[in-house]
Amino acid sequence: MKKLMIAAASGTLLGLVGTTQIAGPLLAQEAEENVNVYEQLDLFGDIFERIRSGYVEEVNEKELIEAAINGMLTSLDPHSSYLSAEDAADMRVQTRGEFGGLGLEVTQEEGWVKVVSPIDGTPAAAAGMEAGDFITAVDGEGLLGLTLDEALELLRGPVGSEVIITVVRDGEVEPFDVSIIRDTIKLTAVRTRTEGKAVVLRITTFNAQTFPNLQEGLAEQIAEAGGIENIDGIVIDLRNNPGGLLNQAVYVSDAFLDAGEIVSTRGRDLADSDRFNATAGDLAQGKPIVVLINGGSASASEIVAGALQDHRRAIVVGTKSFGKGSVQTVVPLQGEGAMRITTARYYTPSGRSIQALGISPDIIVEQPRREPDPEDAEEEASPRFRSEADLRGSLNNDSLSEDEIRQIEEDRARAEAAAELREEDYQLAYAIDILKGLNALGPQEVSNGQ
Repeated sequence: MKKLMIAAASGTLLGLVGTTQIAGPLLAQEAEENVNVYEQLDLFGDIFERIRSGYVEEVNEKELIEAAINGMLTSLDPHSSYLSAEDAADMRVQTRGEFGGLGLEVTQEEGWVKVVSPIDGTPAAAAGMEAGDFITAVDGEGLLGLTLDEALELLRGPVGSEVIITVVRDGEVEPFDVSIIRDTIKLTAVRTRTEGKAVVLRITTFNAQTFPNLQEGLAEQIAEAGGIENIDGIVIDLRNNPGGLLNQAVYVSDAFLDAGEIVSTRGRDLADSDRFNATAGDLAQGKPIVVLINGGSASASEIVAGALQDHRRAIVVGTKSFGKGSVQTVVPLQGEGAMRITTARYYTPSGRSIQALGISPDIIVEQPRREPDPEDAEEEASPRFRSEADLRGSLNNDSLSEDEIRQIEEDRARAEAAAELREEDYQLAYAIDILKGLNALGPQEVSNGQ
């Protein structure tokens, strides 16, 4: 025992000696780095003064400093930026669910403005904008070389005014112009409806109203169906949902999980890491769930899809999501401005980061492009085939009761409605078919652990 203690003590002493020997160079290196930082700050001050005094035109000093700050932040990643007092106020309004604009969630990629997703029910969505579109010009003014905030300033304008944006789209040979009338954007965070025997929760954004809207809307649909036993399951539609508030993504995930981790965030320092866990209670009461995603599903949407997928609580259907796996913190600054800075990455319960990779669906289902031709509509209409019941003198089916006949007719009507939905929204129809199949198999054991 004494030998072990001595060995341990010797190791400690060696460690102290080693530290003493390298402390000098380390301190010298740190001092040198500090000198370099101060020299660079002196350089910044020198350049600022030369611009202020010698530029060909008089400059606005405040705007010059703000541009320098924004340049410093945007050089880090596409999601860090400086928010002026006006921009910070606009952001606070947006998280409450109402603001003016086109209805586009955008980011910047290689100098161009890229559409993350159009927001449902907005002028941009009505004009046919799609996730993945690149905006190269606004009213004829090119966007290459502008910061994202500068590009957004061109897109903004008075409600009711027209803006013409030039779009480059994958699959289109030439750029094309899209005319959009600016409007007040009122976000309905969650729209609920029932398709057949499936409750569809269309979540368009994650703002302060998302979870309350979801909870209320789901309860209403279940009540209208006459109880949870009368529905096949739930479709959570996150397509073209650009994300939003992290806490709302946690609440929505928790709504359908009884236990286990939902998401973890990890910063540069371990002290900045956090972990969010589910609490008991499942609003769907174990009913099957299908989550719909596409390339416009980002950030908070990916947190929900990843959590439900990792816990095998839902089947994820659609196409690969956007891949924004970082967390931004908004820090208030003097003068009512703010700094939006990336402070952490988030990880799904299985420990995977989706940054730049996205969530891969369990079942990949593409949404076919609709290219209707009104002139060919009649020619393409399916011919009506005659059945036994159409034949003159055919025998009646007297083996069925009126209730059984009514049930058959109701089932046929649901099948016809499902066929119409496939023409309108193939991905959603596919999700509903999955729920129907899972429900036919009977109750499944739900795993909320790893």
